[in-house]
Amino acid sequence: MESGMPLSGGQRALIRESWQRVSGSPVQHGLVLFTRLFDLDPDLLPLFQYNCKQFASPQECLSAPEFLDHIRKVMLVIDAAVSHLENLSCLEEYLCNLGKKHQAVGVKVESFSTVGESLLYMLEKCLGAAFSPEVQEAWSKLYNAVVEAMQRGWETLPEGD
Repeated sequence: MESGMPLSGGQRALIRESWQRVSGSPVQHGLVLFTRLFDLDPDLLPLFQYNCKQFASPQECLSAPEFLDHIRKVMLVIDAAVSHLENLSCLEEYLCNLGKKHQAVGVKVESFSTVGESLLYMLEKCLGAAFSPEVQEAWSKLYNAVVEAMQRGWETLPEGD
């Protein structure tokens, strides 16, 4: 699962170092990510339903225990990608299946660019001055590789509608 340009050793080090500063508080930082996501694209809110319950506002969603579980899962996926920087291909099947699950609940491929923007925003807020252009580029490459694998899950499904 290598994207167009694999991560250099220096980029992998930047990702690991920056993730170490973020990963200790996954829910707190995940809330920053998802708050930003809903600010950028409020139309994504209806995708998050638990027990057929629609959330009236992003704030209601962000405080729901089921959604906090979702945040933990998202942060675990990021953690897995960081843990396997040397060999992202070992996550290929998992990420393809994750892509299929997201497609099944109505997520559009285009939404992943907004999620990526939200991830970078969260990293910038959490890292402050340590969020250099080099760190941003490294994370963008990693995120794009993860999304490319998830999109391959879309491609393996028969076209509907």
